[in-house]
Amino acid sequence: MKLDILAFGAHPDDVELGCSGTIAKEISLGRKVGIIDLTRGELGTRGSVEIRNRESEAAAKILDISIRENLDMRDGFFINDESHRLQIIQIIRKYKPEIVLCNAIDDRHIDHERGSKLVSDACFLSGLVKIETSLDGIKQVSWRPKLVYHYIQWKNIEPDFVIDITGFIDKKEASILAYSSQFFNPNSEEPETPIATKNFLESIHNRSRELGRLIGTENAEGFTVERYLAVNSLGDLI
Repeated sequence: MKLDILAFGAHPDDVELGCSGTIAKEISLGRKVGIIDLTRGELGTRGSVEIRNRESEAAAKILDISIRENLDMRDGFFINDESHRLQIIQIIRKYKPEIVLCNAIDDRHIDHERGSKLVSDACFLSGLVKIETSLDGIKQVSWRPKLVYHYIQWKNIEPDFVIDITGFIDKKEASILAYSSQFFNPNSEEPETPIATKNFLESIHNRSRELGRLIGTENAEGFTVERYLAVNSLGDLI
């Protein structure tokens, strides 16, 4: 299956927190979108791998994505080396996305920055014909995504561009709340974590409203880029 957009997250819920409004909007426009989780989030303080698996499946249904896969890398300990790059290259060549979305380039959690660089490097290497990979015994052809963008996570990084997600904030928030073990629940007996506070949940909505305000819409999501953005004409800008 060829996808238009492939979003990568170091952990289940990274993509939902960072860019699920954009994903929901793109799907509504007829584009095929998939999510790849690098790890199972097994080192997370709250919940368990089994719970996170169920939650990620529920979030996928809410967003109506085409595929979701988990690469079972080690939470907290995966590195940007040849074997991990080859895993990503195989996935990129499998789904041939035009656009890749990945973790923030700088963030509180070390896996986010590491995952961001790993995916970005693999996107480039995937276009080199002399790197050979196979899937189900069949040799894969090289493929390099046209665009690689990084969504924003914990840190309030200045975006290079923002996408209007007005009308899709409810779906974004529903996909986030599918991870009920991870976020604020006044009745939970789990230990409190930085993302399990009421303040954190409110910050997700507040950030989208603030970015929306700055471009004259209700809600928006921000992204950073690795190279200059290009538009065909001034009329493409809103």
